[in-house]
Amino acid sequence: MSASLLRSRFAAQTTGVLAARQRIANEQRRNASSSSRFTGSSAKTIVYGTALAASTLFAYFYTTDTRAFVHRWVVPPMIRIIFPDAEDAHHAGTAALKSLYALNLHPRERVKEAEELKAEVFGTEVKNPIGISAGLDKDGEIPDVLFDLGAGIVEVGGCTPLPQGGNPKPRVFRVPGLDGMVNRYGLNSRGADDMAIRLRDRLRRFARSIGVTETDVLNDNAGVPPGSLKSGRLLAVQIAKNKDTDGSNEKAVADDHVYCVKRLAPYADILVVNVSSPNTPGLRDLQATGPLSRLLSAVVDEASRTSRRNKPKVMVKVSPDEDDDDQVSGIVAAVSNSGVDGIIVGNTTKRRTGLAPQGARLTAREQKALAEDGGYSGPAMFERTLRLVGKYRQHLQSSALKEGDEQKTLFATGGITNGHQALQVLNAGASVAMVYTGMVYGGSGTVTRIKGEMRDEIRAGKA
Repeated sequence: MSASLLRSRFAAQTTGVLAARQRIANEQRRNASSSSRFTGSSAKTIVYGTALAASTLFAYFYTTDTRAFVHRWVVPPMIRIIFPDAEDAHHAGTAALKSLYALNLHPRERVKEAEELKAEVFGTEVKNPIGISAGLDKDGEIPDVLFDLGAGIVEVGGCTPLPQGGNPKPRVFRVPGLDGMVNRYGLNSRGADDMAIRLRDRLRRFARSIGVTETDVLNDNAGVPPGSLKSGRLLAVQIAKNKDTDGSNEKAVADDHVYCVKRLAPYADILVVNVSSPNTPGLRDLQATGPLSRLLSAVVDEASRTSRRNKPKVMVKVSPDEDDDDQVSGIVAAVSNSGVDGIIVGNTTKRRTGLAPQGARLTAREQKALAEDGGYSGPAMFERTLRLVGKYRQHLQSSALKEGDEQKTLFATGGITNGHQALQVLNAGASVAMVYTGMVYGGSGTVTRIKGEMRDEIRAGKA
């Protein structure tokens, strides 16, 4: 083979090797570039994913915390805009809370209960003395939601023995200039059977969740009250007669209440007899001493037959309009005669004098709403509630001394919107301060705010 041919082949081989090396180098550079891009992309994905997860978690904890700004200053005004009719807003709010609870997206209190607010109510140490009055949860659909808002006592109802639609619509009217409302619902209710089924299902689900029987829960073997199903909380169930039941027929009225007791007493820590609604014909007439004594005696007797170890306590809810000494004395006598355990002082009022503060300017629409037939509730009721608590406490103490009875328990409701007012009614002799309209305007953080104000005032030594 000639030298020139050898040189030619060697050159070709060398060129091939160099080309192969170049291809390998190029491939390595491409792989390195691709790897670098992939690494950078993965890092960005991790950063963005982490930021999104953190933002979602923050949003969840913020929006489900009763202390959040939105629950007081955004949601209530927005609801009033979206739902001009107050009853539509009420139903929408209940449905929303029920759905959010099922998804664990409902607002709940995340702050620790203050030790200073613990109180004893009917021998039970409750975590705080703030209650939510009946009316917000008429049919016992969302008691657990309301407890999660921080209340120590939740009252559901009022519940009548048979279903009834209540009064014709519209029947609820806002007075935003006074943060007040006028309602003439007329005790619309799905009936005692419906509520009993719902409350029993709730109790059975709870029993299964902790591995005990329904009987164990009812007989206080589950470590919680059988009504609230929560430590340090109590559930009150309000009952009343049907609208069509003749108020002058004492036996028929008593039968209505006894039926409600039979169906609902097992699932209540407290039964509340409502004789104070201004929107049911003849109901307030039952506050006369004789008829009230006989009605309450029938309820107490039936409650004592409840098939569980500790029987529910019985309270009567009285009108703020029956406020002279003779009327108060007569109601206290009926309570003493019947063996009822306590009184809830206050409900809506039919009176319209003194509701608007001097200088208040109401729109034509607000003036019309205020003049509607029905019961008014709102901050303007507070001074009347405070006076009534003092008056009832004085009469109850006199009655207890005279009869040798134990002191009766008082709950106060009507116009309570802040912690200072709650402390005022408690210092006047009430064991529990209850809110209703304050939550409509103050939102789902109302109870938490009130308790925080109470705690701060107590710690500052001003209570």
